[in-house]
Amino acid sequence: MSYVKPVDLVDQLTAAGAAKVRYTALQTLVRAIMGGGILTLAAAFAVTVSTQTGQPLLGALLFPVGFILLYLLGYDLLTGVFTLIPLAWLARKPGVSATSMLRNWGLVFLGNFIGAFSVAVAMAIYFTYGFTSEPSAVGLAISEIGHGRTVGYAEHGAGGMLTLFVRAVLCNAMVSTGVVAFFLTDNVIGKIVGMWMPIMLFFYMGFEHSIVNMFLFPSGLLLGADFTIMDYLLWNEIPTVLGNLVGGFVLVGLPLYLAHARRAEKPAALPVEPAIAAAADAAPEQPELVGAAR
Repeated sequence: MSYVKPVDLVDQLTAAGAAKVRYTALQTLVRAIMGGGILTLAAAFAVTVSTQTGQPLLGALLFPVGFILLYLLGYDLLTGVFTLIPLAWLARKPGVSATSMLRNWGLVFLGNFIGAFSVAVAMAIYFTYGFTSEPSAVGLAISEIGHGRTVGYAEHGAGGMLTLFVRAVLCNAMVSTGVVAFFLTDNVIGKIVGMWMPIMLFFYMGFEHSIVNMFLFPSGLLLGADFTIMDYLLWNEIPTVLGNLVGGFVLVGLPLYLAHARRAEKPAALPVEPAIAAAADAAPEQPELVGAAR
């Protein structure tokens, strides 16, 4: 199993971030739609397992399958580009600017939402036999998640908003660590093992992931949960996106860059006068000329 040293790891991370801003709008959207769809289908799977077995840890243990698959297939999540592209920007990679970074984030957000919402609609149909019956037990569990993570936060006011933001920061500290782990080795098994732990941790701890929430909350609304679209946006999605950005960049990307990014070494230059003096001292003495011209 090949291990990538930290200094080489940062090189790979910055190169990956630079590559992402060069994709066309269509490529970026397709990568993001597929990433959002695969991740949220895994979330639906994990909630199903947790509900039907009564073992939340088992659901969390299985959820990373979706995250691992989407990264092995080269798809994108907003949480990942929150870490990779700022690293490329810090490293001053060609073509990476604030404008290109924001363009990528906007397209990935849109694509992730399309993928996640499509899964939400499909699962709502699945849980209700095409909206002809009451939601199944899993559908009711998803509805309760949506209610608890919007109205539940709002009931605590500023304290609830702070808790939501902190959970989002911690979430992407773990998710982005999983993204970094993908680059820690060239071995597929090594990538899987490295990504598994932080993703399992974030899901089991109930941290807030903006793309997973793009599935859970629209699903809850489709299944009749007692909260509104504005509740979802103000008391979950918007603060979660901001917290994910802070967690991915400040707690993962920036420390790696400050600790391990290559720095160009400047050759030490002697001051002019000492250099001349040293050269004079080193020159051989010239013998006196006998019979010098008078």
